[in-house]
Amino acid sequence: MVEEGKPRLARLTAIVTQLQSKQLVTARDIAKKHHISIRTVYRDIRTLEKSGIPIVTEEGKGYSIMEGYRLPPVMFTEEEANALVMAEQLILKNKEQSLVDHYQSAITKIKSILRGSQKTKLEFLAHRIQIRNNEHNEKTSNYLILLQSAIADFQMVKIKYLSLNDRQSERTIEPFALYTTQNNWILIAFCQKRNAFRAFRLDRIQQLWQTNNHFEPHEGTLEEFLEKCRKEWKHP
Repeated sequence: MVEEGKPRLARLTAIVTQLQSKQLVTARDIAKKHHISIRTVYRDIRTLEKSGIPIVTEEGKGYSIMEGYRLPPVMFTEEEANALVMAEQLILKNKEQSLVDHYQSAITKIKSILRGSQKTKLEFLAHRIQIRNNEHNEKTSNYLILLQSAIADFQMVKIKYLSLNDRQSERTIEPFALYTTQNNWILIAFCQKRNAFRAFRLDRIQQLWQTNNHFEPHEGTLEEFLEKCRKEWKHP
């Protein structure tokens, strides 16, 4: 198995988080997640033990963190923990791949600080909840998280876009806001080519490039923009 190029310290930290996120984690689980060999897993576990991490080894089963060891010291109520499980199931069915990937990474970190009894209940509940939307688990876009950063950083991006009538064009845009409707994510952005705001469906973006150029923040809120659109639609 080819070892992943991630720095070892980062991998060791990620393994601790993984161990904290479940009651029991097998060596195979660790190897698969971090793209390393079983032998490397054993070596990493020994390193963590020597550094003072209280790892409990259950022969033939797997590893866990000693009950009571918590980093950081954040506690969730049972209702909050249950809400996290429901949110996880909903997001897993979202068609936006980057949202799913980043949420799974975040929820693993959150689960790592839950009490042992909470983890057991959450794993049980996860198998008793089913979201019927997007039954085939289709993923149609992968740009949401990147565009969120572009909005927050006032960063221009370039896109290759395929319109609903299958016309392809390249645009330099200034991302303004995002919303979702009918299982599609929509980007509102100022299009420099059209010199006006336009709506772009993320599943129609063929390619996206970040640029080093920034723009002045646009005035107003998303709700004000949508309200203006509603008025123009009613009174063209």
